[in-house]
Amino acid sequence: MLDPVNILLVTVLSSIMSLAILGSLRPARIPGVSRWIGAYVMASVALLLAGLQKLGVPVLTVFVSNTLLALAIVRVHEGCREFFGLRPRVNAAYAGCVVLAAGITWWYWVQPSLGARIAVVSAFHAAIYTSIGWLAWRCRPAARPVYSYRFVTMAAWFGAFAHALRGLMYGSGYVKQHNLLDFSPLNVAWLALGILVLPSLSIGMVLLAHDRMAERLERLANLDELTGALTRRAFLAQAGALLEAARNKKRRLTLAVVDIDHFKAVNDRYGHATGDRVLAQFGRIVNNGVRASDKFGRLGGEEFAVLFTDMTRDDAVRRLDELRRSILAVRRSADADASEDERGPQESLTFSAGVDEFHSSDTLATLMARADAALYLAKTRGRDCVVIA
Repeated sequence: MLDPVNILLVTVLSSIMSLAILGSLRPARIPGVSRWIGAYVMASVALLLAGLQKLGVPVLTVFVSNTLLALAIVRVHEGCREFFGLRPRVNAAYAGCVVLAAGITWWYWVQPSLGARIAVVSAFHAAIYTSIGWLAWRCRPAARPVYSYRFVTMAAWFGAFAHALRGLMYGSGYVKQHNLLDFSPLNVAWLALGILVLPSLSIGMVLLAHDRMAERLERLANLDELTGALTRRAFLAQAGALLEAARNKKRRLTLAVVDIDHFKAVNDRYGHATGDRVLAQFGRIVNNGVRASDKFGRLGGEEFAVLFTDMTRDDAVRRLDELRRSILAVRRSADADASEDERGPQESLTFSAGVDEFHSSDTLATLMARADAALYLAKTRGRDCVVIA
């Protein structure tokens, strides 16, 4: 039978199922998941208490249940803020909980009014749901698929609309009712719209968590863990796409193929652990020295490539020379702080590079072949230099 108590029980069961799913994601340490789990525990208890109003213990079934449900929604909001990298706690939300608790107390025991109670509770929920929807809309990472974020936005804003309309109709006296769990078509509809937003949001939370896990997996697949550069496969794919775009839009692109000098000797003399430190240091310097629009990739071993967007060959050479000077500054700083015995592989902290600019008839393979030939010429000239093809 579709009555208010059954709706509450279905919502509790949905919350418990959400807890099981969110609990399975907790080991992944996704920001916000622990707060969402706590929120749905609180919501389940609150809804169970609300369904027991016929027992005649209003302190538990009215005051505690509504206040606990409000705190649960605040925890969902905090989880969303933490998920998007914001400071979780919002003092205004807790101030709203205090106002809600005071309103329930006043309009239940001092001046009884079910309509006023519903109005203050619905206003609070509408405000929090609006904020959750806005967070999902505004904070979506630009490179991520929109579906999960838009789902959360629509679910939250639909809940906000339902609560706002319910509060307006009951608060204005348009709808008169004596008990929250009265069995009437309108009351059933409002409870279904207002309460079932929680299961919808829990689905959205799971979608957000899975999107974050997918992002992590994509990052592991596309980024070289040691140097922070794109993997060879990711670099070639992104560089190829940029070349096609440049061909159509007549944009300038310049490719540099870079090789760390004497790297094999470093591994042979100092060991692979030292070689890894050299690669990591080189990756940090280059990543900090190129723009966000440029593409930096590791082709294999100690060989790298940088694709400079909207840059001529001469400008690219100047940028690479700046990187060479940055590496030299790091080396001198390390030497100044180290004893004679502690100084590391001096010969490893230079690089050679070959550079050429993209032409409309080029493929990525032909452009890389010319840059690679220029790199070979740089090596024959004594290394630690940049040569234009």
